[in-house]
Amino acid sequence: MIICIDIGNTNIKYAIFDGDALKFSYRVATDLKRTSDEYGAQLASMLEFNGISVAEIKGGIFSSVVPSLDYTIDHMLRLYLGITPKQIAPGLKTGLAMRADNAREVGADRIVNNVSAIRKYGAEKPMIVVDFGTATTFNIINEKYEFIGGVIAPGIRGSLDSLVSGTAKLPRVEIEAPKSVIATNTVTNMQAGIVFGFAGLVEYIVKKIKTELGVKDVLTVATGGFSGIIAKETKCIDVIDKMLTLNGLKYLYDLNDAEETK
Repeated sequence: MIICIDIGNTNIKYAIFDGDALKFSYRVATDLKRTSDEYGAQLASMLEFNGISVAEIKGGIFSSVVPSLDYTIDHMLRLYLGITPKQIAPGLKTGLAMRADNAREVGADRIVNNVSAIRKYGAEKPMIVVDFGTATTFNIINEKYEFIGGVIAPGIRGSLDSLVSGTAKLPRVEIEAPKSVIATNTVTNMQAGIVFGFAGLVEYIVKKIKTELGVKDVLTVATGGFSGIIAKETKCIDVIDKMLTLNGLKYLYDLNDAEETK
């Protein structure tokens, strides 16, 4: 079995794979103050709860957009699981051709998502991979499976947090679509602005990307916690895959493990 970990700004997602089969996955809040021992105790408890012993985990891989947690998670995996994890970083084989001005600036999660989308959905046509995370990212892959650029927009949760913290009387609301864009109370007014506003953002950016690419046949894949909510309000998202990142990590672990054992 192997462990795959996606360290995001808001959550850390874990998945345990036995071969190609997902045994279980879970997420915890990202906490910069938590120690390796705290993360390790939490992981050991989850493994025990799911009937898996620490000794059964033979390898691991993680991606991170929170550099200050890289050592914490790496040390935790070495100490509690006795493994030397792989990390999505320069030097790790991904097979993804990068046409960005500076490939080192591209987030590890974006690289993993792109690789995962190509492997699972690639059909020799351009793709747009949208991740509704702490930030909303758009990754553009051409028909040659090259990453050619993207867009970074505010995240849905962060936008709501900004709205609530920056105003004296607006409450925190659930992020869900109201019945009508013509909202009749404060809560539905806010929900309409967040959900329909982001749906419009996605529609416009995807449309503009397609125009600049000069093609209409583009596959749009969405991932992230709010992908389902936004996809219901748009016509431009073709596939929702909330396991895109973790499955991509599993693929990259296998790819690099095979290279090392040659």
